[in-house]
This record gives sequence, C-alpha cells and structure tokens, in this order.
Amino acid sequence: MAETIQRHTIFQNSLMTALLDGIYDGELTIGEILSKGNFGLGTFDGLDGEMLIIDGVCHQLTSDGKARVAGLEQRTPFTVVTNFVPRIRVEAPRGMRRSELSSFIDSVEPSGNYFTAVKITGTFSHVSTRTVSKQFKPYPPMSQAVGDDAEHNFTDVSGIIGGFRTPAYAKGIGVPGCHVHFVNDDRTSGGHVLDYTVDDAVIELCPGTDMELHLPITAEFAGGNLAPEDLDDQIHHTEVKN
Repeated sequence: MAETIQRHTIFQNSLMTALLDGIYDGELTIGEILSKGNFGLGTFDGLDGEMLIIDGVCHQLTSDGKARVAGLEQRTPFTVVTNFVPRIRVEAPRGMRRSELSSFIDSVEPSGNYFTAVKITGTFSHVSTRTVSKQFKPYPPMSQAVGDDAEHNFTDVSGIIGGFRTPAYAKGIGVPGCHVHFVNDDRTSGGHVLDYTVDDAVIELCPGTDMELHLPITAEFAGGNLAPEDLDDQIHHTEVKN
C-alpha cells in the first residue's frame, strides 16, 4: 500500500436503516455532535433539512434550497462526524461528473475498506441537489417522505461538497459509496447532492479506521425494522433518486 493509514475515529449517531424506517427523532443535540467532530453530515428531527458540518459549524440545508446555521439545542436522528485531518490532497479532474469522480477517488485512496471523510472544495459548473421536506408524526418511512422533496440546480457555483465514503460491507449502517451534501461559499444555499460537474476543485480525503457507533435508547429504535429485505431499493430510492 502506497500510504500508511493512520488511526482516526469517525463518530456515527444511529443507523441509515433507522432513518429508512421512519425513526426521525434523535437523542443527541447539535452541541453534543459538535463535541465529536468538526466535519460531517446528517439530518435533523423530523427530517427538517439536510446537515453539513464544516469547520465546526453546523449548517441546516432546508427544503427551499437555503442554508442557515443550526442551533446547538436542535436534535438529530442521524449524523456522521469526524475531526477532519486531510491525509490525501489531489486536484479534481476538470469536467468530471459525480460517478466519474467517485471512480477517480477510488483510485487515489489507499483502500476502499475504510470509512473515509471526503471534502471537495472549489467551483462547479453544475450541482444538483434535493432536500426532503419536514415530516410530521406519525412519520412515514423515508421512501415515502422523499416523494415531495425539492430539487434545486446551481450553475457556476463555488462551495464545498462534503461527506463520507462508506464500504459496501457497512450497507445499512451508512450509505454505501459516497454520501455527500453541498453548501455554497456564502453558506446561503445547498442540499443533498444528486450530481455535479467539477470546474476547478481540490479533493481532500481523511480515512477513518475506528468507528464509534451510538445507538439510540428509544422505544422507536428498539422496535424498528432495521434489516428490511428491500434495503438496496430503499437506499437507491432515497439517496440516489434516479
């Protein structure tokens, strides 16, 4: 292996399959999450927008395509965070779309068997996002909740695409492959990334060898169906949307 992977911890709050099952209320606050890391993504209680944490600031990306700083007292049902220490830094090939850049990242990371924090900073000729609308009890499963989500398109935009690459063996714990959110330089708009085209950007990778997994002690989590037979279809429908 060309590079030695140094020990690094990623903290995760709950499971992706819990979200799929409609478990949208969380135990942990944003303040508690930020004590675990300065970079990450997730969502908020009731699926009230997407989350992207950059440099220790938690941004709430709402269904109208806008962004705001989240309150420390807000709660989250699903979050993945780490203290971002870039171990690999490469220029992103100009003109690459999401699927192509994903393969490119595969070729430069030391191994696909670790959880890796990914930050892509620069300009993009196009970014398409979606953000689910806030849900109300009784909560529907996520496959139904995303039916009325809002899609937004940005052109010639500068910002950060950030998230995590999760190994295939951890499907259900997280989203296998690259799960990323976007926020613009002004921190005024963004969302869950569906696709993008790189203009001039830098990729930074922070491989993680250690996972701290926090499982909620709630009646909803204890009684949830966290191993659905159609897991692949649900993840594809809710996260990829094509």
